[in-house]
Amino acid sequence: MVTVSSWSHTESESMPDSPLSASPYEVLGVPRDADAVALRLAYRRALRTAHPDTGGDPARFHAVQLAWELVGTPEARAAFDRGAARGGAPAPTREAWAPAAPKPRRDSRPLARSYGHPGGLSRERYLSRIREWAGRGVTLDDPYDPALVRGAPRDIRHVLADALAEEATARSLATLGIAYTVWHDLATDAAGRDLPPKLDHLVLGPTGLFAIQSEDWGGTVAMKRGELVGEPLDGERPMRALAARAKAIGRAARVKPTALIIVVPDEHAAEPLELGGTNRGAVVALVRRSRLASAVREGLPGSAHLGGTEVMEVRSRLQAVVRFA
Repeated sequence: MVTVSSWSHTESESMPDSPLSASPYEVLGVPRDADAVALRLAYRRALRTAHPDTGGDPARFHAVQLAWELVGTPEARAAFDRGAARGGAPAPTREAWAPAAPKPRRDSRPLARSYGHPGGLSRERYLSRIREWAGRGVTLDDPYDPALVRGAPRDIRHVLADALAEEATARSLATLGIAYTVWHDLATDAAGRDLPPKLDHLVLGPTGLFAIQSEDWGGTVAMKRGELVGEPLDGERPMRALAARAKAIGRAARVKPTALIIVVPDEHAAEPLELGGTNRGAVVALVRRSRLASAVREGLPGSAHLGGTEVMEVRSRLQAVVRFA
């Protein structure tokens, strides 16, 4: 059993640029090796279709302008391609996406009891898939090199993005305090054919038992009739999958979760906390990452709180059956 109680990050620390963030080439709709003429034509076309005066999307218009700033001149393009600049700020470095070493604590407040290895399985999957994609016999000096990551297929980048999301959630949950117990990367037999064989996080405290999934789909999602919707999902039903994982673990321990939460980067949810009714008695919610810890401390509206004796009993049952992925 690996504990993460020594983690010292706080909720206010920002996430690194996501591996799913669109590159300037993706924004402009050209391959990375497009010549200067094709790049300029793509920019003009994208600018024309995205311009607000012609019915375009202002956010898309801004993204096109930024993309051109990054790769529109030979000097800027060369700098971006070698990872030296990104929008006037440092580009993602390997340290942004590689596993981070624990940092010294900044305060003496007790942390939540934490068990497991958040993001561990997702990182293993990423390393396996990036090496398979690179090809047999190819030695990857650094699987987290930004140029390599940016060039990988979206599904591989998504696995790394999820690992980073799980680690960020773990840092936030660690701040809950000693009244809470957190398990990460729990193995579950609810995997089936289409689900990863784990639950990202399970949190137990006086405000309830929370099953939590950390996600980064690279775009905005919303709650509709108890399920998440949004173009980045590509047909996924993540809340249904989370409910199945939580049910499998709860059945083994003879407990029921009081809440099901999917947590996403702040910019990917319109509201800090969006409720979606209930699923088998558990309150369903989509939560921004910066709102997660306070949402757990306060408890979700309509979600049952637990008494001290009940918390101890549920913790004992879970400790007896929890396995890690």
